[in-house]
Amino acid sequence: MRLAVNPTRMELLRLRRRLVVAQRGHKLLKDKLDGLMKEFMQVAKEYKTARLAVDDELPYVLKLFVLAEITSTRLITENALENTRQDLDLVPGRRRLMGVIVPQFEINFGKSSGGYSFVHTSPELDQAIVRLKEFLPKLLKMAELEEIVRRLSREIEKTRRRVNALEHTFIPRMVETIKFITSKLDEMERSNTSRLMKIKAQRMSESI
Repeated sequence: MRLAVNPTRMELLRLRRRLVVAQRGHKLLKDKLDGLMKEFMQVAKEYKTARLAVDDELPYVLKLFVLAEITSTRLITENALENTRQDLDLVPGRRRLMGVIVPQFEINFGKSSGGYSFVHTSPELDQAIVRLKEFLPKLLKMAELEEIVRRLSREIEKTRRRVNALEHTFIPRMVETIKFITSKLDEMERSNTSRLMKIKAQRMSESI
């Protein structure tokens, strides 16, 4: 289906310029889509690895806290955790990945306040606290990668729609319209040439 335009030379020139711009934009978007897909596959692979690691480690960390509570008491465990409360500073940031703004988090642990009695608490509590401190950055990294995957997938879908619209709708319609206008102009030119030849022949016969 061609565009609704008047078959004039000015319109033909304008459409040819638009077609060049559209084809250049299509190429750039295709290159961007290829780049996005490459980054997406890499980040998705990192996310899968991080997710499996978190899913594997989380039950063990929770198990240590459960064992710590069983081997002493819940009250003693809660008091010990309260006495060793530690500040956690989560610094949100962002960066650009193939033109897409993605999150970037940084986690910093402050100094631990106080302590607890090693007599009344179990060794599992010590292990649980250490493992939890090691586990939190991994959990945060997994969440960061998950959000990056989401944002890249949205950008890929948006870019793919634009590429398809240019490739299958906009550019073909312009090409068809350019052919139509060219055909019309050629037809008009042939008609004018034929008319001029008839006029010239008529004048020549009149002069004889």
